[in-house]
Amino acid sequence: MELVAEKKEPENINSNNNTTNTQPPPAAYSVPADREIEDRERIALDLKAGLHPLKHKFLFWYTRRTPGVRTQTSYEDNIKKIIEFSTVESFWVCYCHLARPSAMPSPTDLHLFKEGIRPLWEDSANCNGGKWIIRFKKSVSGRFWEDLVLALVGDQLDYGDNICGAVLSIRFNEDILSVWNRNASDHQAVMALRDAIKRHLKLPHSYVMEYKPHDASLRDNSSYRNTWLRG
Repeated sequence: MELVAEKKEPENINSNNNTTNTQPPPAAYSVPADREIEDRERIALDLKAGLHPLKHKFLFWYTRRTPGVRTQTSYEDNIKKIIEFSTVESFWVCYCHLARPSAMPSPTDLHLFKEGIRPLWEDSANCNGGKWIIRFKKSVSGRFWEDLVLALVGDQLDYGDNICGAVLSIRFNEDILSVWNRNASDHQAVMALRDAIKRHLKLPHSYVMEYKPHDASLRDNSSYRNTWLRG
């Protein structure tokens, strides 16, 4: 399997149950009631089993396209589900066996999304949202991606319930990280997410972040071109 790599020692991740943000999310970002019930039941079972449950259940997805080859297969059909996890323990079992970005072929997309949200613009959780985009030199993208993954899994970013997931796009000359949120029209939440990403990743001032709503991506059929906002 392309994504399997040699195991490395886990880095620190909050292994207790107090991984959630203390800031209450706006009501518009509340998860559906049935999802909340499922999460409570899952967390109770994990605690009973002596595990350390995460606030959300996550899935890794993988997309690989052959350069220069056109296909009739839709983008949705190309997205392959790799694995899901809901505890600190199962996260590290999964993550320690994923290939590092430097070992992935180009072009490749690795997606980390909350359960119930597909990494597609058209998904009901994404269709009114957008994404913050950061471009990295290939030599440093792996470190920033890992920091971002740990932040999402540990629910360490502000407005966490407004976040749908994140994508690492491996390209020929650069790698691109993007963080997807639910509501592109909530300017306060969008800018707060930008600030949280900058702060948590300790992003150097030389890096420019760009924002693009998903409906704009649908119109111009582009993920990263013609961004609307820079910050």
